[in-house]
Amino acid sequence: MDGFQCYVMLKKDAKIICRVKCSKPSMAINRIWDIGDFIKQEHLPSGLYSTRIHPAGEDKHQKEEWCKFMRFLKQYKKAAFARIENGKLYILPSFRDEEYGYAIVMYIMHEDTIPRSHNHIKLELKSENDGLANCKIDKQDPPGWKVYNKGPPNSKIDNEDCTSDQSLGNNKACQSRDETCSRSGVSATLQNAPVPGKNYVSAHPSYLKTLGQTHSDWIFGAIAEFVDNSRDAKATMLDISIDMIYSSIAGNEIPMLAVVDDGNGMSHDEIMKMVSFGRKQPDTDDPNYIGRYGVGFKTGTMRLGRDALVLTQTTNSRSIAFLSQSLNDGKDIIEIPIVTYSRKGQYMELDTNIQTEALSKANLKAIMEFSPFNKYFIGEKAGLFQKKGSGTQIYIWNLDEWGSKYSLEWVNGMSGGSSFHQGDILICSRRPRSRLGQMTREVPLDYSLRSYLEVIFLDPRMKINIQGALVKSRPLARFLHKTSIENGSVAGKPVELILGQSQLDLEQGNCGIFLYWHGRLIEAYKRVGSMIHNGEKSHGIIGVIDVTNVMDDGSGRVWVHNNKQGFVDCEPYALLEDWLSKKADDYLDNNIDKVHVKKSGPRHKPDHEWVQCNKCRKWRMLDADFDSKTLPQEWFCYMKPVNGKCEMPEQKLEQGVITISSQRSGYNCSENSSQKNSKAKDSPNKGGAGSVIGKGCEARVGNDEDAVPNWPVKRLRRLVKKVV
Repeated sequence: MDGFQCYVMLKKDAKIICRVKCSKPSMAINRIWDIGDFIKQEHLPSGLYSTRIHPAGEDKHQKEEWCKFMRFLKQYKKAAFARIENGKLYILPSFRDEEYGYAIVMYIMHEDTIPRSHNHIKLELKSENDGLANCKIDKQDPPGWKVYNKGPPNSKIDNEDCTSDQSLGNNKACQSRDETCSRSGVSATLQNAPVPGKNYVSAHPSYLKTLGQTHSDWIFGAIAEFVDNSRDAKATMLDISIDMIYSSIAGNEIPMLAVVDDGNGMSHDEIMKMVSFGRKQPDTDDPNYIGRYGVGFKTGTMRLGRDALVLTQTTNSRSIAFLSQSLNDGKDIIEIPIVTYSRKGQYMELDTNIQTEALSKANLKAIMEFSPFNKYFIGEKAGLFQKKGSGTQIYIWNLDEWGSKYSLEWVNGMSGGSSFHQGDILICSRRPRSRLGQMTREVPLDYSLRSYLEVIFLDPRMKINIQGALVKSRPLARFLHKTSIENGSVAGKPVELILGQSQLDLEQGNCGIFLYWHGRLIEAYKRVGSMIHNGEKSHGIIGVIDVTNVMDDGSGRVWVHNNKQGFVDCEPYALLEDWLSKKADDYLDNNIDKVHVKKSGPRHKPDHEWVQCNKCRKWRMLDADFDSKTLPQEWFCYMKPVNGKCEMPEQKLEQGVITISSQRSGYNCSENSSQKNSKAKDSPNKGGAGSVIGKGCEARVGNDEDAVPNWPVKRLRRLVKKVV
């Protein structure tokens, strides 16, 4: 004994795991606990007491064995069973303590060893639904050993002690003065319990409105949260649309935003994490995983509308969750009804291992009362899963308003697959976002969802449909003219910037750098260096860079805003801006043709034409003179002009070859190569990186009447000066 502590040696098969200490024991405890078996946590008996044990390893080996032991229990959701002289005990890991600094011991003693002189603790689970039986448990409480209570058989309402550890079955109940919490649609209240000296947080329904302010400056940022989640769920197809549906509450048709993917779906535990307010950041830094803060779903839905329903399915389960301001009006704490089904053969049935049938029916009743969804409508939407068997569907209604209209407008495309009349979702105001040095107001990706999703991913693979029409992805790095690849180091980390010229952005008067993080667009058209002040000179100049390495500090912290629409003002970002400014200015000085010729404007045709296969999603390089607009909307590798197979490897982006024919209109490349070579010798600039005369062509500027002889660049510039 050491004060109020007792040390015990934990063993398995007579081998030492670790020495542990128990706080304030109230009964005689064996000095050795020999684990005889492991059982599933959901199979634990009811009416158990609870306490904690802490590792007190005598050497490094015991500390390592303790961590392995806890990791095994946590991974497989097991409880270690051991017999003692006066009872039985079960050891469980704490799901809240990632460092394995303690474990939970559930135990039962023989009747003659239970103290009778201590105060009572009364736990009461309250439900506003008549179908849920209240669970009242009145037990003696030995000093320092908290009472663990379970509800009636099959209720699976597990409540933990006032230390707020993770309870069995991943169901949580928090304990503090006047504390309430929401579990599976049930409001839980702990009354007459001793205050443990810790404070916990409960959320008022008004907090749902506060969440929506995260994307207050740009509503497309809210939709991007769903696109991120779908990509993280390995979806291959995502459909985004707004349609009119009848609402019995409103008494007429109302618009509803639908976001449907064919990803992996979510289990009950995963959807509980999604609707919870924040979660632990991922342990591993997956470059293809975007989610970080655990708030994207809540902030996105509450920005777009007042009410949202999630229908998700895995291969073995289906869950429905309802996050609603309408449901929570007038309440003191947020209630989120959730109903979960498990697969039984070919059918989905209520999972009574998670919640009672009465509770499930009560939650369904609340969903149908406060939403346009009845059981037939839910069944219709669940039928969408049959194609792949898994996925997630999000439906949002009572959409955000702009005066007397909605903040979003939606346009249905014309039949026939025309690329000029495709459906789109637009921001009602059609205002461009504010950027340093920007003068043009024609920035489609700021108010057209189709334009934004064309460039949202650095390497797009997922098919995205808007209003039923496929978004034609446009990876910017593959669609530039005069491509220059710049490698360097920022804050000691390698970076690669791809610079070039875009005909589309030239026509719209745009320029700047597109910054991607984990392959997802964070900032668009960021002007750096002389781009900020030099007006038309920079129009059409586009840069593409992935800054994942620079904006992740390697210890789990990231320098990205939680709305994923900007970067934190920090030293790495400042160093990045300086590096980008230098590279952009060098590109302008070395690669931009300063010759101005009448009747012949610049044409920034990409160095190569690219097309994406609608099946394998690989990008195929086409000839520079091929017009990709002649290809059908749905193109496959076996079609012309590739005539190949999906198994063929994907081409990589290389430095562009600068040719006159791809820069100016009206050039004639029919001259023979011997004539070209003889004239190229007179030029002091012999086809180097800054040369205007490139491979395989001769210059012919303007139309036939104003044709300029095939002179070297130096003479051409002198002629221009004389003309001017």
